[in-house]
Amino acid sequence: MRTSPAIAVLRTLYRTSALMVCALLLTVPAAAQSPASRTPLNAGTVTALFVSDIHFEPFWDPAKAEQLAAAPTAQWNVILASPGSPDRAARFAAVEKACHTRGEDTTYALYNSSLRAIRKDAGEARFVIVSGDLIAHSFTCKLAAVFPHAAPGDYRAFVEKTIEFVVASLRGALPGVPVYAALGNNDSDCGDYQLDPNSAFLADTAKVIAAGLPGPEQRQAEQDFAVGGYFSVALPAPVEHARLLVLDDLFMSRRYQSCGGKNDAAPAAQQIAWLQQQLNDARRKGEKIWVMSHIPPGVDAYSTAARGQSLCAGTQPTMFLSSEALPHTLAQYGDVIKLAIFAHTHMDELRLLEPETQGASERGVAVKMVSSISPVNGNNPSFTVARVDSRSATLKDYRVFVASNQTGVDTTWSEEYDFAKAYKEPSFSAASLKSLIAEFDADKSAQTSASRNFIRNYSPGMSVPALQIFWPQYVCALKNDAGDAFASCACGALLK
Repeated sequence: MRTSPAIAVLRTLYRTSALMVCALLLTVPAAAQSPASRTPLNAGTVTALFVSDIHFEPFWDPAKAEQLAAAPTAQWNVILASPGSPDRAARFAAVEKACHTRGEDTTYALYNSSLRAIRKDAGEARFVIVSGDLIAHSFTCKLAAVFPHAAPGDYRAFVEKTIEFVVASLRGALPGVPVYAALGNNDSDCGDYQLDPNSAFLADTAKVIAAGLPGPEQRQAEQDFAVGGYFSVALPAPVEHARLLVLDDLFMSRRYQSCGGKNDAAPAAQQIAWLQQQLNDARRKGEKIWVMSHIPPGVDAYSTAARGQSLCAGTQPTMFLSSEALPHTLAQYGDVIKLAIFAHTHMDELRLLEPETQGASERGVAVKMVSSISPVNGNNPSFTVARVDSRSATLKDYRVFVASNQTGVDTTWSEEYDFAKAYKEPSFSAASLKSLIAEFDADKSAQTSASRNFIRNYSPGMSVPALQIFWPQYVCALKNDAGDAFASCACGALLK
């Protein structure tokens, strides 16, 4: 069928802007106190630490990786802190070349620097949220390059040790503070975006993730996590009558496959059923809920731009997840869910999930996307220090702290911005995000202070002023989690 001239123009405009966005994204630099002695920043609030996409790199010194594989995790710090091998740079360069890496992940020096900054700037934290991707990119390839004669099971053992080291290091930075961690798409014993439910890997990792939880919660968390990487836990006092639901939405990803390379929708369906049961129980009990996972719902703007997809000609955008089951489920419980936390893009972002039909949950769900420790996408490492209302479990405010460089060597950390000061909103709630996104939407040329602040803070440590050119289309992704709604919004924005 012949395309009309108007559609052809829209397609050209969108493809041009998409490819420019893609080019932009590819070049964007896209001893602690005891818990009892910590005091909240303000009366009625408690402090929490949000960390994500650590992507710890144990292969930075291949000779040390060989020692790490043979040693218990408790000895890793001694090994990693020892002088570097004489041929470190050359051997690691060969690993990177063999595995076609796009950048460098979090070295031991950088991770140590971030932990020191966390002790300094998040020392009052009462709990820690880690929204996935604990191990480095291309882990499978790197292990094969360093250990060409690895025996069956060696890969899983090294992955499990790396995850244990990363989580234990965070717990060591804030002694006695609970650390709640989700798995990301890289955190697997068989490859990126691959995982089996009810696996030995999940059963082993469950013991690491659930360590330190109260007895009954620990046992239940281990059981649930061993099934599908999800669990429920009460948020610690003084947060009142609130729970955290941790998911492993790798099973819901559009790229998910089993370890055998097969598509399987059953684990995702089982997890959604578990989530609905938890939310219904919370609604009945009057509990407040936080939901945390790794891969966000909605449009994968990066992949959509990279493919130059012709949205205005009817092509659907690329989605992060294989279906809209997760965002649709969450959106129906806006009366219960006070916050949803995701990551994966490595950028500092926000989203709003709203129900398709009005009802008890018409307020929607506020989504915070946490920026990364890993600088692999060009962004500087960062973490988020949140202030939480202890009675309502609402995220009142947060501050993002960013590193001065990407190496951890002679690195200083400083506050990049404060949400309340940057956006003049009383809280990070669904109502506030609805107002803020409406302001973004009305500001087509990104001239208001709020729009400029978002663009400046999008990639921690490095501003992205060129994002202003595509601001109306980007804003469409903040409020439209369904593919057709996003496409309609983005194409409409091109005409204005």
